[in-house]
Amino acid sequence: MEKLDIVGAGLRLVERVTGRLTRARATGTGAMSGLWAGLLVGILLGLFTTGHPFLAVVATGAALGAGWGAIFGYLAHARTRGQRDFSSVQALTATHYDLIAREGTVDRARLMLGDAGLLPEAANTW
Repeated sequence: MEKLDIVGAGLRLVERVTGRLTRARATGTGAMSGLWAGLLVGILLGLFTTGHPFLAVVATGAALGAGWGAIFGYLAHARTRGQRDFSSVQALTATHYDLIAREGTVDRARLMLGDAGLLPEAANTW
């Protein structure tokens, strides 16, 4: 496997709608994003500051991050005025994939793919 490359060609961006984005959902999503950012900042501050308990600094950073994230999430959703009131997930996909076998591994790769049933019948006759 370490001598095989999988190359995707014909890349396209696919956006899959996952549901309706309400103000509450936008606020909650923003709060969760802010929570992680605040937690990271709180941990870094807690490690490099003295005079305050570590957990208090981390909890304060997480709370402030969640609060600011909620505010920004709400404002970002309100700014669109309902023009983008759905949530979605984006993925980069390829229209087809090429398998490249390096250093004399073509026959072994073809045999393994054929045994697994992953090659079309025409490809097994090479």
